[in-house]
Amino acid sequence: MIDGVYASAGALTGFVVGLAGVGGGALMTPILLLFFGVSPTTAIATDLWFAAITKIVGARVHHRTENVDWQVAKRLWWGSLPVALSLVGLVGAGVQVTKLDWLAKAVGVLVLITAVGLLLAPKLLSIARGRRIGQPAHFKALQPTLTVVSGMILGLCVALTSVGAGALGSVMLLYLYPLRMTPHRLVATDIVHAIPLAVVAGLGYLFAGLVDGRMLMSLLTGSIPAVILGSLLAGKFPGRWIQIALAIVLMAAGVNILI
Repeated sequence: MIDGVYASAGALTGFVVGLAGVGGGALMTPILLLFFGVSPTTAIATDLWFAAITKIVGARVHHRTENVDWQVAKRLWWGSLPVALSLVGLVGAGVQVTKLDWLAKAVGVLVLITAVGLLLAPKLLSIARGRRIGQPAHFKALQPTLTVVSGMILGLCVALTSVGAGALGSVMLLYLYPLRMTPHRLVATDIVHAIPLAVVAGLGYLFAGLVDGRMLMSLLTGSIPAVILGSLLAGKFPGRWIQIALAIVLMAAGVNILI
Protein backbone atom coordinates (compact mmCIF):
# COMPACT_ATOMS: atom_id res chain seq x y z
CA MET A 1 0.00 0.00 0.00
CA ILE A 2 1.34 3.43 -0.97
CA ASP A 3 1.81 5.95 1.83
CA GLY A 4 0.77 9.40 0.60
CA VAL A 5 3.04 11.26 3.02
CA TYR A 6 6.13 9.37 1.83
CA ALA A 7 4.99 9.88 -1.77
CA SER A 8 4.80 13.65 -1.19
CA ALA A 9 8.32 13.66 0.26
CA GLY A 10 9.49 11.67 -2.77
CA ALA A 11 7.83 14.12 -5.15
CA LEU A 12 9.52 17.10 -3.52
CA THR A 13 12.94 15.49 -3.62
CA GLY A 14 12.49 14.10 -7.14
CA PHE A 15 11.52 17.53 -8.48
CA VAL A 16 14.63 19.12 -6.94
CA VAL A 17 16.85 16.34 -8.34
CA GLY A 18 15.42 16.74 -11.83
CA LEU A 19 15.58 20.53 -11.73
CA ALA A 20 19.04 20.99 -10.21
CA GLY A 21 20.68 17.56 -10.38
CA VAL A 22 21.43 17.77 -6.67
CA GLY A 23 19.74 17.20 -3.34
CA GLY A 24 18.75 13.53 -3.52
CA GLY A 25 20.60 12.09 -0.54
CA ALA A 26 21.27 15.47 1.03
CA LEU A 27 17.55 16.23 1.13
CA MET A 28 15.84 12.85 1.45
CA THR A 29 17.96 11.34 4.22
CA PRO A 30 17.41 14.32 6.59
CA ILE A 31 13.68 14.23 5.78
CA LEU A 32 13.52 10.56 6.76
CA LEU A 33 15.54 11.17 9.92
CA LEU A 34 13.88 14.37 11.13
CA PHE A 35 10.26 14.12 10.00
CA PHE A 36 9.62 10.39 9.91
CA GLY A 37 11.91 9.20 12.70
CA VAL A 38 13.44 6.47 10.52
CA SER A 39 16.59 4.83 11.92
CA PRO A 40 19.82 6.11 10.31
CA THR A 41 20.74 2.82 8.65
CA THR A 42 17.26 2.27 7.21
CA ALA A 43 17.14 5.88 6.01
CA ILE A 44 20.54 5.58 4.31
CA ALA A 45 19.80 2.14 2.82
CA THR A 46 16.40 3.12 1.45
CA ASP A 47 17.59 6.50 0.19
CA LEU A 48 20.43 4.91 -1.82
CA TRP A 49 17.92 2.89 -3.85
CA PHE A 50 15.50 5.80 -4.01
CA ALA A 51 18.27 8.00 -5.43
CA ALA A 52 19.45 5.39 -7.91
CA ILE A 53 16.00 4.70 -9.39
CA THR A 54 14.91 8.34 -9.38
CA LYS A 55 18.11 9.46 -11.11
CA ILE A 56 17.82 6.72 -13.74
CA VAL A 57 14.56 8.34 -14.83
CA GLY A 58 16.07 11.83 -14.71
CA ALA A 59 19.18 10.72 -16.59
CA ARG A 60 17.09 9.43 -19.53
CA VAL A 61 15.66 12.91 -20.04
CA HIS A 62 19.07 14.58 -19.82
CA HIS A 63 20.75 11.95 -22.01
CA ARG A 64 18.38 12.74 -24.85
CA THR A 65 19.77 16.28 -24.86
CA GLU A 66 23.35 14.89 -25.09
CA ASN A 67 24.57 16.90 -22.12
CA VAL A 68 26.38 14.07 -20.31
CA ASP A 69 30.18 14.45 -20.21
CA TRP A 70 31.09 10.77 -20.27
CA GLN A 71 34.83 11.32 -19.86
CA VAL A 72 34.33 13.16 -16.58
CA ALA A 73 31.77 10.61 -15.38
CA LYS A 74 34.21 7.76 -16.05
CA ARG A 75 36.98 9.51 -14.14
CA LEU A 76 34.67 9.90 -11.15
CA TRP A 77 33.67 6.22 -11.36
CA TRP A 78 37.32 5.15 -11.27
CA GLY A 79 37.48 6.67 -7.81
CA SER A 80 33.99 6.25 -6.39
CA LEU A 81 33.01 2.71 -7.35
CA PRO A 82 36.05 0.85 -5.88
CA VAL A 83 35.63 2.68 -2.56
CA ALA A 84 31.90 1.97 -2.47
CA LEU A 85 32.54 -1.69 -3.35
CA SER A 86 35.01 -2.06 -0.50
CA LEU A 87 32.45 -0.73 1.97
CA VAL A 88 29.77 -2.99 0.49
CA GLY A 89 32.14 -5.87 1.19
CA LEU A 90 32.35 -4.86 4.85
CA VAL A 91 28.57 -4.80 5.20
CA GLY A 92 28.30 -8.11 3.38
CA ALA A 93 30.92 -9.58 5.70
CA GLY A 94 28.66 -8.92 8.65
CA VAL A 95 29.77 -5.55 10.01
CA GLN A 96 27.02 -4.43 12.36
CA VAL A 97 26.07 -1.19 10.62
CA THR A 98 22.87 -1.10 12.65
CA LYS A 99 25.00 -0.40 15.74
CA LEU A 100 26.88 2.54 14.25
CA ASP A 101 25.23 5.28 16.30
CA TRP A 102 27.43 7.98 14.77
CA LEU A 103 25.87 7.57 11.31
CA ALA A 104 23.17 10.19 11.97
CA LYS A 105 25.81 12.69 13.10
CA ALA A 106 27.87 11.90 10.00
CA VAL A 107 24.82 12.66 7.84
CA GLY A 108 24.37 15.97 9.66
CA VAL A 109 28.01 16.97 9.16
CA LEU A 110 27.97 16.10 5.45
CA VAL A 111 24.69 17.94 4.91
CA LEU A 112 26.25 21.06 6.49
CA ILE A 113 29.39 20.71 4.33
CA THR A 114 27.17 20.35 1.28
CA ALA A 115 25.21 23.49 2.20
CA VAL A 116 28.41 25.50 2.66
CA GLY A 117 29.75 24.17 -0.63
CA LEU A 118 26.63 25.30 -2.47
CA LEU A 119 26.83 28.77 -0.93
CA LEU A 120 30.52 29.12 -1.83
CA ALA A 121 30.16 27.65 -5.32
CA PRO A 122 30.49 31.00 -7.20
CA LYS A 123 33.63 31.91 -5.24
CA LEU A 124 35.17 28.48 -5.86
CA LEU A 125 34.24 28.73 -9.54
CA SER A 126 35.92 32.14 -9.79
CA ILE A 127 39.12 30.83 -8.20
CA ALA A 128 39.13 27.77 -10.45
CA ARG A 129 38.58 29.85 -13.60
CA GLY A 130 41.51 32.07 -12.66
CA ARG A 131 43.79 29.07 -12.26
CA ARG A 132 42.46 27.37 -15.38
CA ILE A 133 43.12 30.46 -17.51
CA GLY A 134 46.34 31.51 -15.77
CA GLN A 135 47.98 28.06 -15.71
CA PRO A 136 46.10 26.04 -18.33
CA ALA A 137 48.70 23.30 -18.88
CA HIS A 138 49.27 22.66 -15.17
CA PHE A 139 45.54 22.78 -14.36
CA LYS A 140 44.60 20.36 -17.15
CA ALA A 141 47.40 17.98 -16.20
CA LEU A 142 45.98 17.68 -12.67
CA GLN A 143 42.32 17.33 -13.72
CA PRO A 144 42.25 13.52 -14.27
CA THR A 145 43.95 12.67 -10.97
CA LEU A 146 41.96 15.17 -8.94
CA THR A 147 38.72 13.91 -10.51
CA VAL A 148 39.52 10.33 -9.48
CA VAL A 149 40.37 11.51 -5.94
CA SER A 150 37.12 13.45 -5.82
CA GLY A 151 35.31 10.29 -6.87
CA MET A 152 36.96 8.39 -4.01
CA ILE A 153 35.74 11.01 -1.51
CA LEU A 154 32.23 10.87 -2.95
CA GLY A 155 32.25 7.06 -2.87
CA LEU A 156 33.13 7.10 0.84
CA CYS A 157 30.51 9.73 1.68
CA VAL A 158 27.71 8.10 -0.30
CA ALA A 159 28.39 4.54 0.89
CA LEU A 160 28.38 5.63 4.54
CA THR A 161 25.65 8.29 4.55
CA SER A 162 23.96 8.35 1.08
CA VAL A 163 24.84 12.09 0.99
CA GLY A 164 27.20 13.81 -1.41
CA ALA A 165 26.89 12.39 -4.92
CA GLY A 166 24.72 15.26 -6.14
CA ALA A 167 25.27 18.52 -4.30
CA LEU A 168 28.83 17.92 -3.11
CA GLY A 169 29.77 16.29 -6.42
CA SER A 170 28.47 19.26 -8.40
CA VAL A 171 30.62 21.68 -6.38
CA MET A 172 33.68 19.50 -7.02
CA LEU A 173 32.97 19.37 -10.74
CA LEU A 174 32.51 23.13 -10.94
CA TYR A 175 35.93 23.61 -9.36
CA LEU A 176 37.67 20.96 -11.47
CA TYR A 177 36.05 21.90 -14.80
CA PRO A 178 35.21 25.62 -14.55
CA LEU A 179 35.12 26.21 -18.32
CA ARG A 180 33.81 22.84 -19.43
CA MET A 181 30.83 22.39 -17.11
CA THR A 182 27.89 24.38 -18.43
CA PRO A 183 24.83 24.28 -16.13
CA HIS A 184 23.05 21.62 -18.23
CA ARG A 185 26.19 19.50 -18.61
CA LEU A 186 26.87 19.71 -14.88
CA VAL A 187 23.38 18.48 -13.98
CA ALA A 188 23.43 15.65 -16.51
CA THR A 189 26.95 14.43 -15.67
CA ASP A 190 26.35 14.60 -11.94
CA ILE A 191 23.15 12.55 -12.21
CA VAL A 192 24.74 9.90 -14.45
CA HIS A 193 27.73 9.48 -12.12
CA ALA A 194 25.46 9.07 -9.09
CA ILE A 195 23.40 6.16 -10.49
CA PRO A 196 25.91 3.26 -10.41
CA LEU A 197 27.47 4.71 -7.25
CA ALA A 198 24.14 4.57 -5.42
CA VAL A 199 23.44 1.06 -6.72
CA VAL A 200 26.86 -0.28 -5.68
CA ALA A 201 26.70 1.44 -2.29
CA GLY A 202 23.16 0.17 -1.74
CA LEU A 203 23.92 -3.49 -2.45
CA GLY A 204 25.43 -4.17 0.97
CA TYR A 205 22.48 -2.60 2.75
CA LEU A 206 20.06 -4.52 0.54
CA PHE A 207 21.69 -7.87 1.29
CA ALA A 208 21.74 -6.97 4.98
CA GLY A 209 17.95 -6.51 4.87
CA LEU A 210 18.04 -2.82 5.78
CA VAL A 211 16.03 -1.44 2.83
CA ASP A 212 12.37 -0.67 3.66
CA GLY A 213 10.58 -1.84 0.51
CA ARG A 214 7.20 -0.32 1.33
CA MET A 215 8.74 3.05 2.10
CA LEU A 216 10.83 2.88 -1.08
CA MET A 217 7.81 2.19 -3.28
CA SER A 218 5.90 5.08 -1.73
CA LEU A 219 8.81 7.47 -2.23
CA LEU A 220 9.23 6.40 -5.86
CA THR A 221 5.52 6.82 -6.57
CA GLY A 222 5.99 10.51 -5.91
CA SER A 223 9.51 10.99 -7.22
CA ILE A 224 9.32 9.42 -10.69
CA PRO A 225 6.77 11.81 -12.24
CA ALA A 226 8.32 14.71 -10.31
CA VAL A 227 11.88 14.06 -11.53
CA ILE A 228 10.63 13.94 -15.13
CA LEU A 229 8.91 17.28 -14.67
CA GLY A 230 11.96 18.78 -12.98
CA SER A 231 14.28 17.51 -15.71
CA LEU A 232 12.11 19.01 -18.42
CA LEU A 233 12.12 22.35 -16.60
CA ALA A 234 15.88 22.30 -15.91
CA GLY A 235 17.49 25.50 -17.11
CA LYS A 236 14.23 27.47 -17.08
CA PHE A 237 14.78 28.70 -13.51
CA PRO A 238 17.75 30.68 -12.14
CA GLY A 239 20.15 27.97 -11.04
CA ARG A 240 21.85 30.16 -8.42
CA TRP A 241 18.61 30.89 -6.59
CA ILE A 242 17.83 27.18 -6.50
CA GLN A 243 21.27 26.52 -5.01
CA ILE A 244 20.82 29.19 -2.33
CA ALA A 245 17.36 27.97 -1.36
CA LEU A 246 18.58 24.36 -1.18
CA ALA A 247 21.64 25.40 0.84
CA ILE A 248 19.46 27.19 3.43
CA VAL A 249 17.19 24.17 3.77
CA LEU A 250 20.16 21.80 4.07
CA MET A 251 21.86 24.00 6.66
CA ALA A 252 18.75 23.99 8.83
CA ALA A 253 18.41 20.22 8.43
CA GLY A 254 22.07 19.59 9.24
CA VAL A 255 21.91 21.69 12.40
CA ASN A 256 18.72 19.89 13.53
CA ILE A 257 20.31 16.49 13.02
CA LEU A 258 23.38 17.45 15.06
CA ILE A 259 21.57 19.05 18.01
